[in-house]
Amino acid sequence: MISRICFCLIATLVIAHPVASQSSNRFQGNQQNSNRSVSPGAQIFLSAIETIRNYGLEQMADSVLWDKAVKGLLKELNDPYAQAYNPIEFDQFRESNTGDYAGIGVQITHLNESIMITAVFTSTPAERSGLQVGDRIIGVNEVSTEGWSTGNVSDSIRGQIGTTVDVTIARQGIGTAVTSTITRDSVHVTAVVADIIDDNFGYIALDRVARGSADEVEQALEKLRGTRGIVLDLRGNPGGYLDESLKISDLFLERGSRLASAESRAPGGTGRNMDEAWEARSPDVIPEKPIVILVDRFSASASEIIAGALQDHDRALILGERTFGKGVFQNVFRLSDDRHLRLTTGEWFTPLGRSLHRPRNVQGRTLPEDPDTFPIIITAGGRSLSGGGGVFPDISIANDTLTSNEREFLSQMARKRIPFDLKIEEFAFEQSEENRDNGITDAVLGADAFKLFLSTLEEESQLGAFLSTDEIQKYLRWRILPRIAQRMNQLGRSIEFRLDRDPVLSEALRLLGNSRKQSDLFLPPETLKPNH
Repeated sequence: MISRICFCLIATLVIAHPVASQSSNRFQGNQQNSNRSVSPGAQIFLSAIETIRNYGLEQMADSVLWDKAVKGLLKELNDPYAQAYNPIEFDQFRESNTGDYAGIGVQITHLNESIMITAVFTSTPAERSGLQVGDRIIGVNEVSTEGWSTGNVSDSIRGQIGTTVDVTIARQGIGTAVTSTITRDSVHVTAVVADIIDDNFGYIALDRVARGSADEVEQALEKLRGTRGIVLDLRGNPGGYLDESLKISDLFLERGSRLASAESRAPGGTGRNMDEAWEARSPDVIPEKPIVILVDRFSASASEIIAGALQDHDRALILGERTFGKGVFQNVFRLSDDRHLRLTTGEWFTPLGRSLHRPRNVQGRTLPEDPDTFPIIITAGGRSLSGGGGVFPDISIANDTLTSNEREFLSQMARKRIPFDLKIEEFAFEQSEENRDNGITDAVLGADAFKLFLSTLEEESQLGAFLSTDEIQKYLRWRILPRIAQRMNQLGRSIEFRLDRDPVLSEALRLLGNSRKQSDLFLPPETLKPNH
C-alpha cells in the first residue's frame, strides 16, 4: 500500500510546464556557511553592489538592488527553470503545485453578472457551513461584491487558518440574503478525477502530481478494479512532486522494479554522480489489467516519470504526442526568511536509463536536434524506445483540431468581443440547474433551450450565417453537453460526450476493447495502427 512506501526524498518536487523543483535531504544545508571565506569573484560582486548603492545616480534600497542582482544573475545562467521568488510569488508557486491553500473550499466563477459558487469541495468549511452550488456571493465582510472580479472575491475570502470571514450569499428561492461566518482552514483540491466510461473501462485523469495524488490514484484504482482496463490521462499534466510520481508508478509495477534514478552534483563538487535511485516497494495493485496512458506535448516532468517508468517496463501502452521533455529537476533554496530561489540541480532518468530531457534556451524554446542521434533502448518485451528527450508515444495520434468554419466563427466572436467561453459556461450552468429542478438526472440539452441560446447568441453577435449551419450547431452542442454533465457531477458522461472529437481517447478505448491483458496491447504495428 502507499502508506508503506518510504522514498529517500524529503518534500521532493518536480514541478513543470515547464518547471520542476526538488528538495532532498542532501540539500537541507542550503544556507550560506558563515564561516566560509568569500572568494575573489564574490568579493567583486559585493563591491559592485556597494558601489552602485553608494554612487549610482538613481538611489535604490538594498532590497531592490539585491532583487535586481539575483534576477540578472539567473538570467545569465541559461537555465529556463531558475527563478527567484518573493513571498507572494512563493505562496502562488506552492499552491499551484500542491493544491493546498488556506480558505473555505469553494470554486467561484463570474456568471450572469454575478460571482457564482460553481463547486463546493468536500470536507471543507464551505460544505460544513451549508454553502451550495448556485449561491451568488454578494458580499464579503459586509462589503458588497458588486463590480468585483473573481480574483477580488478570492483574495478577500482567503486568509490565515483559524481566522473567520463573513460571506453573504443570495440563493434562488430565498428572498433575503444569508450571511455565514466561516472559519478558514487548510483546503486541498484533488488532482484526480475518475469514473467508468464507455463499455466498462476505467478512466483516471491526473491534472497535476500534487501532494496526496498517489493516494487519490490508489483510491480511484480501487473504485475501478472491476473494469476491463484503465486509461490514465496525463495530457496537459505539468508535473508536481517527484516522490508522488514515484508512488504512483509503484502502484502499477512489481516490487523491486526500478522507478527512476537521478544524477546531480554534490555541493561544491566538480562532476556529476548518480546518487539516488528508487525501486518499487509494493506489488502491482492491478496486475495484468491492461493500461493505456495518454500524453501530449504539455505532459511534463513528474508526469513523464510515470509514463516513462511504465513504458520502460512494458506496463502501459503510450498514446498521443511526444511529451514536453522536462528531465531536469530543481531545488528550492531558502535565501532569507521571505525569499526563495529555484535552481536546476540535477537530471533524472527512466528505469532503463533514458534521459527524457530536451535542452532548451533561456526562453524555454527547444534547441535543434538530430533524430538520427537519438539512442534506442530495448525493453524486456523487445520494444524499441527512443531516448531522444520526452516520452515518444507507442502510437502517435494528434489531438483534434478545429475546422476552418469553426476557426472563423470563433475568430468573428473574438473580434466582436463576445465572451464565447463564458456564454457556454453560463448556459451549461443554467441547464444543469434546470435539469435538477425538473428531476432530470441525466445531462440533457433541451431543444427549446438550445434554440433560445442560439437566438440570444445571434442577437448579440449578428453571426446568424454561422449559427444556422449544422456544423456550428453540432460544435456548440459538443461544447455545451460535457459542461452540463460536469456541472451535474457526471464525469463519465462528460467524457463520453467528448469522444466524438477526442481521437486519442477513442483509440485507447478501441485498443482496450480488443485486449484482455497488457501484452495484448503490444501487437505488431500494423495491428495497432489507428483506424481513423
